[in-house]
Amino acid sequence: MTFDIFDLSLEIRKSLEKNNYKTPTKIQEEVIPLVKTKKDIIAQAKTGSGKTASFVIPILESLKAKKVSKKAKIKVLVLAPTRELTLQIADTFSNFSEFFSQKPSIVSIIGGEKIGEQLLKIQKGCDIVVATSGRLLDIIGRNQIDLSNLEFFVLDEADKMLDLGFVKELDEVLNSIPEKRQNLMFSATYPQKVLDIVSKISQNPIEVKIETASTKVDEITQRAILVKKEDRNPLLLQLIKKNKFKSVLVFVSTKRAAENISNKFRKKGYNAESFHGDLSQEERVFTLEDFKNKDIQILFSTDIASRGLHIDDIDCVINFDLPRSTEDYIHRIGRTARAGKKGVAISFLDNENIEHFKLIEKRYKLNIEKERIEGFDFTLLENIKQKGKAPIKGKRKSKKDKLREQNLNNKPNE
Repeated sequence: MTFDIFDLSLEIRKSLEKNNYKTPTKIQEEVIPLVKTKKDIIAQAKTGSGKTASFVIPILESLKAKKVSKKAKIKVLVLAPTRELTLQIADTFSNFSEFFSQKPSIVSIIGGEKIGEQLLKIQKGCDIVVATSGRLLDIIGRNQIDLSNLEFFVLDEADKMLDLGFVKELDEVLNSIPEKRQNLMFSATYPQKVLDIVSKISQNPIEVKIETASTKVDEITQRAILVKKEDRNPLLLQLIKKNKFKSVLVFVSTKRAAENISNKFRKKGYNAESFHGDLSQEERVFTLEDFKNKDIQILFSTDIASRGLHIDDIDCVINFDLPRSTEDYIHRIGRTARAGKKGVAISFLDNENIEHFKLIEKRYKLNIEKERIEGFDFTLLENIKQKGKAPIKGKRKSKKDKLREQNLNNKPNE
């Protein structure tokens, strides 16, 4: 099956060819025709399934078919949870409209960049706004954006938006856009909280569910290695050398850890960098570009890189620290084995986190062998839950005794 089934314009077909889009993914097969019918959609598919292109392509087709006014008016609003995903979606709109005779004006609205420059672009007129909600609300609060002509409202990575307190901001956004619009909502998972915000946005959306979020991905080899915390650095070095990994994404729990470990690996001669929320927006963009271009071999990142980022040919994802949420495991390992390619995901386990890993396995119905690597001694401690001692009858103080004792202690010294 090819993209010809969608009866796309020549300009879109040329951009698909240039960007090496040959066959549509399952989510694209389902969503692209539905968007054309002007129906509201709530779509669920695993990370890396091609959700972005599934809404960008039909939206651009719709814009292309309409007459262009002298000054562009905002017809598309896309909300995303992170700056990186926002810029990535904007790039996708730009790439797929490259051959349009009248290219749409696309503006990214994100924190970490000068708001004045973003306001100027909006005031000049634009067709598509891709934004993080915090900066968008800042601009809405200044009455510097007109969303009255909006036709498409897109919410991407809806479940991640909830983690960022989006529920409180949603009403303000909805009050700023027309009631008559097409709503397109995408997420890898749909817990009840997500369904609650979906009901605020649309009453009767068509549901598209490609598959539940699962780690049973044929292309990903999942491994779990028992290792002492102090041995994780040398083990990581050995794995990279032995497997000749050229592109490795390592997840750590804190910004400080990302900085410290990347610095240690640079001293050993590796092209390693850190990626976290304390970097400036310019640093974040440059770092991601270098990683995509393979100028960085090892990227040490917090969970800021676990969702939505499209980076091709990552050989291996390492859970140096396990994610706090079992749900984030699927998003982390989904950074490898994209577009049908093979990949490896390795989790480092110790006596402190192995029980948490068992919860991950239980949630996704996994049974991953716990490996020991030669040269890295590890003793697995039995986790025996000790019961508290039974109370001795007649020895426990009554409430009356406790109060009497408290009153005596509180009496002033005579």
